[in-house]
Amino acid sequence: MAAAVTGLNPQDFSTLLIDEREDRLVVLLNRPEVRNAIDQQMVDELHAVCAALEQTPKVLIIAGTEGVFASGADIGQLRERRRDDALQGINSTIFVRIAKLPMPVIAALDGFCLGGGAELAYAADFRIGTPSVRIGNPETGLGILAAAGASWRLKELVGEPIAKEILLAGTVLRAERALAVNLITEIHEASELMAAAHALADRIAGQDPLAVRITKSVFHAPAEAHPLIDQLAQGILFESQAKFDRMQAFLDKKSDKKSAKKPATSSDQDPDRKKN
Repeated sequence: MAAAVTGLNPQDFSTLLIDEREDRLVVLLNRPEVRNAIDQQMVDELHAVCAALEQTPKVLIIAGTEGVFASGADIGQLRERRRDDALQGINSTIFVRIAKLPMPVIAALDGFCLGGGAELAYAADFRIGTPSVRIGNPETGLGILAAAGASWRLKELVGEPIAKEILLAGTVLRAERALAVNLITEIHEASELMAAAHALADRIAGQDPLAVRITKSVFHAPAEAHPLIDQLAQGILFESQAKFDRMQAFLDKKSDKKSAKKPATSSDQDPDRKKN
């Protein structure tokens, strides 16, 4: 069966590099001249990516280019934005959309991951990095706040004390400390980072896609929706053919292993020997 395609044309993108595969989409932030700063054009192109993945769900891997994930929002554009621009939630809207994508999102981080770049990473389901990662939110030093998700996502990710250190004191975490507080979950050399991201995507691909999608939705449901939403979601999955096929395969494999371990008897060795 042919793989479903999102319909994205790499030639239509100027700030992103697009690599579509059967079960995943790789997106590289590509504005190296400004350390992959997130501008309006990049936001618009990320919306196009989300629209495609909402129609054709696949794992999304987001990374940067030339040793940088994203140094933040484009300060030149940010300086000119006023109240009405802030109320539009230009960056927060796209990061919420990324967080809500049907399939998991993996952020592969290298070098600077600051400001809006960090908030993009916080919106991902998984964050892995290199030893050179520098992640944090220096917005208060620029006279603004981290308003694209860090002010509430970061507390959920690392707890209130570390979140306040990052948001109120402008602390930028190096890779080892980011790993220690679970802001990232793996550290790999830069040359191995994308291979590690694909290895994680492979593990996700080994699960049932519908079960992954529904589990992600249930995981992010508000507390008051549980346990009803868990029961309803399980009801859907209990009727899926994949559930029957995968469970039968598990039982068959278990049976085969049990048979292989069963010791041979004298009757097994001599088929002509009659039983007593």
